[in-house]
Amino acid sequence: MITINNLNIQYGKKHLFKAVSCRINHGDRIGLIGVNGTGKSTLLKLIAGINESDSGVIVRGKNTTIGYLPQEISRFASGRTLYEEAETAFAPLLAKQRQLDEINKKLGRTNHSEDELSLLLKQQGELQNELDHADIFRLGSEIKKVLFGLGFKDDDLSKECHVFSGGWLMRLMLAKHLLARPDYLLLDEPTNHLDIESLTWLEEFLRGYPGGLIIISHDRAFLDNMTNITWELSLGRLTPYKGNYTKYLKAREERLQIIRAAYENQQARIQQTKRFVERFRAKSTKAKQVQSRVRQLEKMELIELEESERKILFRFPPAAPSGRLAVEVKHLAKSFADKNVFHDISFELNRGDKLAVVGVNGAGKSTLVKLLAGLIKADSGTIRLGHQVTISYFGQHQAQELDPGYTVLETMNHVEGEKSITRIRSLLGAFLFSGDEVDKKVAVLSGGEKSRLALARMILTPANLLIMDEPTNHLDMMSQEILQEAMSQYDGTIIVVSHNRFFLDNFVNKTLEIKKGQATIFPGNTVYYLEKIKELSENKNDNPGSAPPQSKVDHKQKTLRGKKARQAQARLRRELHRKTGELKKRGRQAEKEIEILEKRKEELENILADPELYKDQQRFNRQSGEYGKINDKLERLYHKWETTQSRIEEIEADMMV
Repeated sequence: MITINNLNIQYGKKHLFKAVSCRINHGDRIGLIGVNGTGKSTLLKLIAGINESDSGVIVRGKNTTIGYLPQEISRFASGRTLYEEAETAFAPLLAKQRQLDEINKKLGRTNHSEDELSLLLKQQGELQNELDHADIFRLGSEIKKVLFGLGFKDDDLSKECHVFSGGWLMRLMLAKHLLARPDYLLLDEPTNHLDIESLTWLEEFLRGYPGGLIIISHDRAFLDNMTNITWELSLGRLTPYKGNYTKYLKAREERLQIIRAAYENQQARIQQTKRFVERFRAKSTKAKQVQSRVRQLEKMELIELEESERKILFRFPPAAPSGRLAVEVKHLAKSFADKNVFHDISFELNRGDKLAVVGVNGAGKSTLVKLLAGLIKADSGTIRLGHQVTISYFGQHQAQELDPGYTVLETMNHVEGEKSITRIRSLLGAFLFSGDEVDKKVAVLSGGEKSRLALARMILTPANLLIMDEPTNHLDMMSQEILQEAMSQYDGTIIVVSHNRFFLDNFVNKTLEIKKGQATIFPGNTVYYLEKIKELSENKNDNPGSAPPQSKVDHKQKTLRGKKARQAQARLRRELHRKTGELKKRGRQAEKEIEILEKRKEELENILADPELYKDQQRFNRQSGEYGKINDKLERLYHKWETTQSRIEEIEADMMV
């Protein structure tokens, strides 16, 4: 258990934390929310012990372990591969394995006194028991399971960490925390660098996580799926609510209604008291009553209204008239150097369609939308825009193209098209630029602020086909909801790349998945898409080798039925057997050898536990040497079996596509 007692932090006149007290129990699933600048990340750092607080304010159990995932990480120590860095999550355990190996070597020698031998055997037994309990021989498969779940590939394992981008390094840091399994895991925006596939895997993993979780996230679906307690930071105070984010919103509104009523009643009493003081201040007969009322005002604990989240409403400019067809893509292919990104992608969208583009990182989502926006050229294939279709595009590079000499307001004023100052200020307010902030120069804005400004400018640009690449990355929940509502009201066509499921599901009507160089279209939002993917996976497990009941985005392809379908299934089964038959045979052989050796290992452990053995030094040396050889061989067999199983799973996954 972790306890926070009366935490107070003040900067000038601003209270970051004001008498914050709370408790985190083992197994709690807590979502920490609040508007930007309320101190959410600071609180996590204090709990993790990264930032110091006054002694006794935050109390942790003596042997409590805490893992903290920050929003950003610069790099890892050089010289390690991805696998080696992930393996450091088990550093204490691996150190004990090395210690056991050293003891086994010592036991192989003959020049021990009886006391030395007894001590070594005791140490050997304790270490062996601890390592067996930790299931050390499964560490390799566990490391790969987590790394692959977070999107890494088999050929990434031997790459040095420095070759990976910041987003992939954040995944590696997350993997290390998941492998280490601390008592409490504190996650600050863990979904920022994850695609939908990795995010779905992470949710499944965390559902079985035995420790406590505190999560900061702007991904509402993730919070709803992962948390059962919500902590709200506002005005320096922390208010706990039972339930996930959706339940919190309902409970918070009920609470705010009570606070607003109490605030209005208090303000009425204050005004009434002030009028009494002003009216009778000069009358000596009322002096006592006047002084009493003045003291009442001084002692009154004022009720504060929480930070305003005033509802800012705006809509996109009406989409200019266009033909029924918005965009038609035929046989699109793109490669960079020797890497084939995708090939033979075909689809079409009609006016008013709203398409979500999903897929793992590196699948080619950003490449596709850049091709559609005309920023790069395809190797082959065609993109045809419909009659009078005009494009407005938002991508990460847009932030770098802003003129640093303009202010925020001037940047918006330079957008062509009809606009009013009220509309511009309303739009900027939705993206967290209010008051004097609109007069800031672009040059002094942070990276996140520039991205938000670029998005606001793009929204103001007249168009009837909006193409967006991760538009919610730097938006808080209020801004996401405002943008989401505007996109659902928009009468033009939208193509959006995003991993934020709650944001997408309110307005998209089609989902395009890019996977292994090809594309599949699903006629629904991402909830429907994920349900279909799950259904296909379950069908595959129930009927291995059966053809997946989904259609590729190729309008010439027809659905197989009856005899043709059975023939296709038979071909898939034969192909699966051809590719995995030998691997499965090797796996079964390794399992048999492991079973025999584990049985012999158990027999030797019983023999070595007999004190009479040590009276016959030659026999002891033989049995101890055999025990060491069996351990070494078992380790090699475990590795062989894990590698074989991983390869079989990869082939089966490929056959599903």
